[in-house]
Amino acid sequence: MEFYKNIHGASEGSPMAEQISHSTLLIDINPDLKETEFIIDGDKTVADFEKMMKDKFKLNVQVFRKSSEIWLQTTATDHWSLNKQNGKGQRSLIDYEIEPVDITDFDVD
Repeated sequence: MEFYKNIHGASEGSPMAEQISHSTLLIDINPDLKETEFIIDGDKTVADFEKMMKDKFKLNVQVFRKSSEIWLQTTATDHWSLNKQNGKGQRSLIDYEIEPVDITDFDVD
């Protein structure tokens, strides 16, 4: 998840130029932010999670998913659940080493 200066539209990416530095404190993004706890529901869609962050905390966020060695904004899959995004990201990290199969090794009757 990354924080941005402005909100993005549905199924749109957030411009890199608007990304907020990782060293910035959340209180500097939203001075009215109060300490609170909340549960991240894995069944919630990315779009709903990003909307909740905006509505409840006045924070513009973009969820990312790792795909092999790169981080992707989840713009095309905002309708997926957070769990599904995590699963897809985890599967992209598995080193699939598939050995070739010699089909002549199979008996065919």
